[in-house]
Amino acid sequence: MRAGRTLAISSACALILSSCASRPETGALLSNTSVAQGASSHTILVATTRAPDARPGTYFDGERSSALNFASITVSVPPNHRAGNVEWPSSKPGNAQTDFVTRDGEVLPNEKQFLAELNQRLKAQPKGQRKVLLFVHGYNTLFAEGLYRFAQVVHDSRAPSVPVFFSWASRGKTLDYVYDNNSATIARDRLERTLRLLMASDADEINVLAHSMGNWVTVEAFRQIKISGNIASAGKLGTVILAAPDIDEDVFKSEMQRIGKPKKPFLIILSRDDKALGLSRVIAGGKDRLGASKDSAGLADLGAIVVDLSNVKATDATNHGKFAQIAEIAPELRKVLAQGIPDQEEGGLAGATTRVLTLPVAAPITMLSAN
Repeated sequence: MRAGRTLAISSACALILSSCASRPETGALLSNTSVAQGASSHTILVATTRAPDARPGTYFDGERSSALNFASITVSVPPNHRAGNVEWPSSKPGNAQTDFVTRDGEVLPNEKQFLAELNQRLKAQPKGQRKVLLFVHGYNTLFAEGLYRFAQVVHDSRAPSVPVFFSWASRGKTLDYVYDNNSATIARDRLERTLRLLMASDADEINVLAHSMGNWVTVEAFRQIKISGNIASAGKLGTVILAAPDIDEDVFKSEMQRIGKPKKPFLIILSRDDKALGLSRVIAGGKDRLGASKDSAGLADLGAIVVDLSNVKATDATNHGKFAQIAEIAPELRKVLAQGIPDQEEGGLAGATTRVLTLPVAAPITMLSAN
């Protein structure tokens, strides 16, 4: 039994390692200010538990900081961008005509400056429509990878929201799963603090997108806010999207019992062919991960809309990053990313019962809710 488990872990690790052969190096975020006709820029505010890295174009590394750090970074998306992809430069600082590149960035000295920058950005939106989209990345993610992935999602979804990136101290190494898991756990209080800062801002609504192990940090932060009882501004919380969540399914159900059924249903994006979650399941002693759940009906009863992407062809070898393709494969889900789920949506996603959307670019997506 133990030998079989070791073989399964080794095989899964080999697959994940092979899919990550080429990854951004130190200095991957060096500024590139060259003119690029048709390129689009997105300024992303950052709150992170990563330790600062003074090397040019790096900002933060994979080690843990005892403080919450902040930054503002502008990322350019090339005119030839293909939805769902990040066009990584082959060399630094990249070609703005063909690659994702960093235009400029600055480290913000404290949360007061972070909040001031956020409110300034929000004021550019009409009152009543001032929204924030908060992204929490997953396991095995370098800072540059998480930043550019979020820029891709923001660009593809055409979200008018102010993008905020919460980055916890993942080392970005396949074999550092336990380190990453512990870093995610340590980050719970800092994410709670970040959420409270967003709630104290001039935002009318805060929507959240979490991926992989980032879901553990996110749901734990919600649980802590609920337990504290100090949730005066929690009414600003809008749509929560849990993509490929690397959480023990039993743990999630227990957490939701404490949190209670949300005002707006959580959106859980799962895929039963997710190889990264298969590895996590083996490491966890065979316990099912939420992102590969077979109990869609039970999750819907907890106040979730379940989106099953099992039949959708992924662009990555592990089938773990399908959430990044949402804007391309499902216009309705792109709308949710951009605007959240409306309070009252007749016949739409919020009022969904079991149904299948047949898309021209992929196999059917199944959506299930408990209405």
